[in-house]
Amino acid sequence: MHGFTGFLSYLCFMQAPPDKYVPEQLLADAQESIASLTQEKALWEREKMELEKLHAAEKLHLKARIAELQRLMFGAKSERFIPAQTPPGQLQLELEGLEEVVTAHKRIVAEHERSVHKKPDHHGRLPIPEHIERKEEILEPEEDTTGMKHIGDEVTEVLEYQPGKLWVRRIVRRKYARKDTREGESGVVVAPMPDQAFPKCKAGVSLMAYLLLSKFSDHLPLHRINRMLARQGIKIPDTSLAEWVKMAIMRLDSLYKCYKVLLLQSSYLQMDETKLQVLEESKKGKAHLGYIWVMFDPIRKLPYYTYLPGRSHHGPKKLLEPFRGYLQSDGYSVYELLNKIMPEITLVNCMAHARREFHKALENDHDRASTAMKKIQALYLIEKSAREKGLSHEQRLVLRQEEALPVWKDLVKWLGEQQAQVLPKSQIGQAIAYTLRRKEALGRYLTDGKLEIDNNLVENAMRPVAIGRKNYLFAGNHEAAQRNAMIYTLIHACKLHGVNPEVWLEDVLGRLHNHSMQRLEELLPHHWQPLQPGLKADPPRSEAET
Repeated sequence: MHGFTGFLSYLCFMQAPPDKYVPEQLLADAQESIASLTQEKALWEREKMELEKLHAAEKLHLKARIAELQRLMFGAKSERFIPAQTPPGQLQLELEGLEEVVTAHKRIVAEHERSVHKKPDHHGRLPIPEHIERKEEILEPEEDTTGMKHIGDEVTEVLEYQPGKLWVRRIVRRKYARKDTREGESGVVVAPMPDQAFPKCKAGVSLMAYLLLSKFSDHLPLHRINRMLARQGIKIPDTSLAEWVKMAIMRLDSLYKCYKVLLLQSSYLQMDETKLQVLEESKKGKAHLGYIWVMFDPIRKLPYYTYLPGRSHHGPKKLLEPFRGYLQSDGYSVYELLNKIMPEITLVNCMAHARREFHKALENDHDRASTAMKKIQALYLIEKSAREKGLSHEQRLVLRQEEALPVWKDLVKWLGEQQAQVLPKSQIGQAIAYTLRRKEALGRYLTDGKLEIDNNLVENAMRPVAIGRKNYLFAGNHEAAQRNAMIYTLIHACKLHGVNPEVWLEDVLGRLHNHSMQRLEELLPHHWQPLQPGLKADPPRSEAET
């Protein structure tokens, strides 16, 4: 530095006239220039470091996005996590207790050898349930058995299958002519027409139930169902099948509305949404992206599906207006907005979604991500223990306060310490930010024993929609999408309460048009009892009652 300063002074001395040469002034100017250059260099280096950090963060972000896309396209969907005892890639050598390890290994090998060579315990084939219809085939020996005594039978049971078949219910009403007719009487006597659920319709109740279950429980498109029926020698136009499905679902509309009223009386709901393509009548060949929204009462096991054309907050806000209580959901911003504009709703977030963010970050920062997942895993083990012990809501709250609350506080504290040490745009940085931003709503389950740690129950309720849209691809219009939501509600309710949906649909479709509107809850799956033989259904309702 001094040599460079002297060199500048020498240059100035050689170029400046002797009478104007001031060494001290030139030296000060040179030092000031050098200081300015040094500052500019330091600033440039800082900007370069910041730019490199940004490039590194962007590179990590893009790598994480690519890894996530590859996982979605080709990878396993499981998010199972087994904590590693040693850091990945590091070998572990433990000489202490080596003899015990060798002994245990020999014991395991010996047990395996015994299990391989041991004859399996064979208790015979599984018995066929007694309620299955039997059709006997009695075979006689080829030898003449005249004069022999019958001492027993050798019975072999083979389970066979007969595909569902169509049959015609032919209602024949006898007509008679009176011999003597009085004034005002008709000369013809005919048997009265029996009550029909769908008068003037070629489809009976059992066929209606079959169509609904095939499409919305077995996820078969109507054109595929039509091919199956055609194999039995009957061709039904696709438009007729669609109209029968529509008629059957609309008959269940009153039960669907009753379900909504019951559900919104709950104090705790879980909510989620999934997309559904809907054809637009005004734009041929184009589909509108709509959404099926699902609400679920975990305590009473009541599901409710509804269709909304969009994903904004206006639809769920109107839907949840009568609701008061806890609403559990994922981290979608609409639910956070509802929590702000609807003070009667208390938001509870899903721990499984927070855990999922750290699972995505395992490749980005394995040490931090696995540490967070271990702590979350400890919270889930406490919940598992509560389920296995069959604890009540009050007992589960006590267990959470004693065991889960310290773990959650430790996790939040640790995440706060780590946040300043990671890049915000990295996968681990986003996972930490996601959890800390929602720490109050995530930890709210610790304050009430009836709340679940996650909203996996409502996510499970969306599986039928996800499987169905892979088969039938889209709904014909917005009204059809809403009808899909209606029947999903009732079929899923049957499954949750152990009710055979086929039996329920046949019974309810045949009774609902005569059933009292004041006793609709009797027909809901969680209250339903089949009509006992010998009992009569309600008398037909008048037009005013209908």
